Amino acid sequence: MIEKVIIVGAAGRDFHNFNVYFRSNPRYRVIAFTAAQIPNIEGRIYPPGLAGALYPEGVPIYPERDMAELIRKHRIDLVAFSYSDVSYRHVMHKAAIAMAEGADFILLGATYTMLKSNKPVIAVCAVRTGAGKSQTTRKIAGLLKEKAGKRVVVVRHPMPYGDLRKQAVQRLSTYEDFQSNNCTIEEREEYEPLVERGITVYAGIDYGLILERAEAEADIIIWDGGNNDTPFYSPDLHLVVFDPHRAGHELLYYPGETNMIMADVAVINKVDTAPAEKVEEVANNIARSNPGAAIVLARSPISVEDPVRIRGRRVLVVEDGPSITHGGMAFGAATIAAQKFEAAQIIDVRPFAVGSIKETFELYPHLATQLPSMGYSQQQIKDLEETINRADCDLVLFSTPADLGCLLKVNRPMLRVRYEYRDHTPPFLQDIVFQRLADKGIV
Repeated sequence: MIEKVIIVGAAGRDFHNFNVYFRSNPRYRVIAFTAAQIPNIEGRIYPPGLAGALYPEGVPIYPERDMAELIRKHRIDLVAFSYSDVSYRHVMHKAAIAMAEGADFILLGATYTMLKSNKPVIAVCAVRTGAGKSQTTRKIAGLLKEKAGKRVVVVRHPMPYGDLRKQAVQRLSTYEDFQSNNCTIEEREEYEPLVERGITVYAGIDYGLILERAEAEADIIIWDGGNNDTPFYSPDLHLVVFDPHRAGHELLYYPGETNMIMADVAVINKVDTAPAEKVEEVANNIARSNPGAAIVLARSPISVEDPVRIRGRRVLVVEDGPSITHGGMAFGAATIAAQKFEAAQIIDVRPFAVGSIKETFELYPHLATQLPSMGYSQQQIKDLEETINRADCDLVLFSTPADLGCLLKVNRPMLRVRYEYRDHTPPFLQDIVFQRLADKGIV
């Protein structure tokens, strides 16, 4: 008997689970994907060219709110939950709906869908969005390239928010590649800081094909995780980043706790701005859950090219979108910079919000004076631009890893806030990583 399946996702892990487990499995027939978390990713078709021989017409993608109706309409047997950075309460809420409608509910095992590479793989993951994965990836890539002389390729967790037919395999090594791949602001936030350091990035949809391409030009592959998801590739060294500003979340969000339990190295980031008791709470949770993990303490210091421009000004702060929306952060680096360099006021941007940006504030009521850099579509980029231009402020202070000054036409002065990985106290990340890799004969 063939089981009818819905894959509940957010344009990333869901496609990978389909490709690796369901696509060629005659036991199942995937009737639909559902999509959440990312704006405007439903209403598409997972293309026949990617879906395989069992799906000559592809697989439709519906909004997640239609899940119960789809289960009833198609008499679905199995719901496979396949996205990340959600509370355990949220996961079980979806399970309750599925089971009430008569469907089974599953979470695929973390290691079950990991592909094995013929090159060493270092995975950089986290327990929540916005913990500091990207800066840690950049740090490790730089160490391997400059100190070990290795050819490094970064494979980034998927962000296929556009034309899926064109996004199976994306290789990004120049700024022109951002244009030819129609990269969103969210994609550029991840790719741009690596490319400007001479690091090639792969992303897309089919991570088997991506792995073959990456292996052909790398000595070592770095898996750069998204949200708090587990790696798509089996790691030889698994690093997991923690945020003590959200201490305790490592025990409450799926699948962040899984990452914590699997970690070889636990990086507690932002210890320079988090309360000491919160750092200790995170360290204790790691020690109880995974006593074999090495713990590294790290800082995430901010830098501004001309901080004098902030003092006494009324500033609009623009923060990394995913971190302060579904990541639940109350503030980011731009807010810290505004406070540190004595801005007169951080303005409330909500009265000036338009279109999809206004909808974002309604969807995430914890946001107040922080503007998320939402740019998942051209229309949303226009809405972001108009919101900033309507705001009554003296200065726009943005901390997104992508250079918004080059992407938006803004009628206010703009100032960029940067942040990078820094060691805090021994043991240092470099020593731990090189020792662990040496133990495995990799360096």
